[in-house]
Amino acid sequence: MTDIETRAREWISGDPDPATRSELEAILSSGDTRELADRMAGVIPFGTAGIRGVVEAGSNRMNRATVIRTTAGLADYLLDIAEGGERIVAVGRDARPSSAVFMEETVAVLVAAGFDVRYFAAPTPTPLVAYAGLSMNACASIVITASHNPPRDNGYKVYAANGAQIISPADSDIAAAIASIGRASEVDRSTHPFDDPAARPIGPEMFQSYLRDVAKSVPPGTSDQSIRIVYTAMHGVGGRFVVDALQRFGYTNVHPVAAQFEPDGTFPTVAFPNPEEPGALDLAHKLAHALDADIVLANDPDTDRLAVSVPDPSGAWRPLTGNQIGALLAEFLLTNSGDGTTINSIVSSPLLGTIAERHGATWAKTLTGFKWIWNAALELEAEGQGELIFGYEEALGYSVGTTVRDKDGISAAVAFAALAGQAAATGATVLDKLGELYRTYGVWVSAQVSIRREGSAGLEDIAHAMDALRSRQPSELRGYDVVDVRDFNLHADTRPSYLGATNLIELDLGAAGRVLARPSGTEPKLKIYVDLSEPFPESGDWIGAERELSERANEVGSALAIWLTDAMPS
Repeated sequence: MTDIETRAREWISGDPDPATRSELEAILSSGDTRELADRMAGVIPFGTAGIRGVVEAGSNRMNRATVIRTTAGLADYLLDIAEGGERIVAVGRDARPSSAVFMEETVAVLVAAGFDVRYFAAPTPTPLVAYAGLSMNACASIVITASHNPPRDNGYKVYAANGAQIISPADSDIAAAIASIGRASEVDRSTHPFDDPAARPIGPEMFQSYLRDVAKSVPPGTSDQSIRIVYTAMHGVGGRFVVDALQRFGYTNVHPVAAQFEPDGTFPTVAFPNPEEPGALDLAHKLAHALDADIVLANDPDTDRLAVSVPDPSGAWRPLTGNQIGALLAEFLLTNSGDGTTINSIVSSPLLGTIAERHGATWAKTLTGFKWIWNAALELEAEGQGELIFGYEEALGYSVGTTVRDKDGISAAVAFAALAGQAAATGATVLDKLGELYRTYGVWVSAQVSIRREGSAGLEDIAHAMDALRSRQPSELRGYDVVDVRDFNLHADTRPSYLGATNLIELDLGAAGRVLARPSGTEPKLKIYVDLSEPFPESGDWIGAERELSERANEVGSALAIWLTDAMPS
């Protein structure tokens, strides 16, 4: 018997789920050594975003045994760092087919370990679970969700006691605690966790409390609340929550995409449940065209991201980029706010810094991930820089105010509706507001280009290309001179903790913008980000200027991609 077969037999003996035991037994019996090796290739690594993977049998998959062992390790870690007080953990889930049973196992382990669990009985937006944990002074919050991953996946996301996602070294400490857990079947679990007095459901009053706190961050002002809004939940959990939130703020002319409104973790109408993906918003755009809507709002399945589309002069529906949404919200919020901080990730547009400077607000940039944005916000607040007014990432993640210490698609939807409503009250559109933004700050565009390389050889290619870019750089890219280079693997001791060492290289194009290159943390890709700027055109045709600049940005990204590909050994 091979080592892989021995480990598979051991996993089967400790798996409390007869379905996944039988599944792995069948693979053993089939002699499919490649599949077995993949299923038993260690365990899903626990990182700052928790764990995420395909729902199947095996140690390297999401299943009941994996969830039980992960929760047992997390519980040991929480008990180890506890300093007295209540041991409350908030728990919620999305609507994927496996999420209910994974949440039940999570609650069963926590209750048996002596924690008081507060849980959402129905599928719930991730930001609301994070809010609940913070408002109840929980020592941790857990969400069973795979966000916008394909239907076959699921995940396990953890928030720390400060309400933000965990950061290092907590992730490695939790991973070590998980590694010390033996068989899942030997972990103590409550047999009827939801009947245990230590586990209590969270009622609708939590959402009402959340909405009251959101109201503190959405600027007041004259608004045309009759604007026609088309909304899609993308088969996720946001539907009734977002519609209720919009109505609470007076926006009642909301038209949901019916086929995508109810939670359905099989995502029947989209190939990939991510509003950034081509075609994902087709049904919303079709309804918006039929209704002559003013804006389209869309969430991803766990409701922590927001996408926005607007009609353009041709009558087509135009999705705004994450950076455009971020800049519009920043201008809107800072125009109506006092002192405070604004933060975006380093791969998001530097335009936020210019907007913040004009309004007298602090601006900081962080490593990629809202865990860094919010830990930076807390650090800057402790230094006397004020509370976070707005934080964002270009991948459609936004944090409006301090209600949720993570990206939040509900409050972002409310804030963007208020922005659109205030524009409409003056006879303007969202696209008009974007033109005004460019008139004030110049035309800014962003582009992304990726180089995909599969397998271990692909990872070596990517590493080799990054090393080549460190040692020598192109002197120009499509006519833009490279005037400086910054390697973010170096000199981390001179930067704040939230902008530490990372495998990212910046090519400075001077006043014209910048180009970034970094390996993806989740896919076998080398990612290139381009941000270009030019003055507002004298002709006033900012849409044409934006289109031409976007084409040049893509050309710049492609030029660097060719350079990096040529530097790869294979």
